[in-house]
Amino acid sequence: MREVLSYSRRGSRFTPSQAAAWEAYADRMVIPDEAVDDPSFRLSDWFGREAPLVVEIGPGVGEATGVLAAARPDHDVLAIEVWRPGVAAALAEVATAGATNVRFCSVDAAWMLEHVVEPDRLAALWTFFPDPWPKKKHHKRRLVDAGFARLAASRLRPGGEWRLATDWPDYAEQMHEVLDAEPLLEGGEVERWSERPVTKFERKGLAVGRSITDLSYRRVVPS
Repeated sequence: MREVLSYSRRGSRFTPSQAAAWEAYADRMVIPDEAVDDPSFRLSDWFGREAPLVVEIGPGVGEATGVLAAARPDHDVLAIEVWRPGVAAALAEVATAGATNVRFCSVDAAWMLEHVVEPDRLAALWTFFPDPWPKKKHHKRRLVDAGFARLAASRLRPGGEWRLATDWPDYAEQMHEVLDAEPLLEGGEVERWSERPVTKFERKGLAVGRSITDLSYRRVVPS
């Protein structure tokens, strides 16, 4: 586990609808934290197949997760979210979207990438609206830094894509600088990804005048 984390664990109390979703879907779609400590742990066992893997870090309540996963039935989507009520809400979103190829886990994302996801394994990585930690003294807690970029790039397969979005201009600038400096990645700012649904979180940002920055980087393909 990292000493400086990019998140803080919030309350774990469920609403009635979240409790119902957890009861209905958690056994099938949630990987228990302790399961990943088993030396024999394999993600493919939890998906029941071998398929191209997508990791989404911080799906929130899953508004984008279900839609994007349902459009990719031939891929497996591992959604890493530490906020349990968010996972419960996301279970309902994924079920409503008809996506059967999503599994959730609440273990630290950097730890999961380093210890569970093999190098050159990921078809895609999605990081939409990570916590911006807006106070300067907290910037060290931001997920996207040089060390994480190096790790993430090593887990993408050649040609694999890392999609990011943020509504904080200075975080967008940091992402640019960090990802441009990573030799295994190439890309930059792009038009808004049309496949990504506009979530409640994104609408709130737009409502207060924040601009959304989308970025796309790919793992360099060896020549």
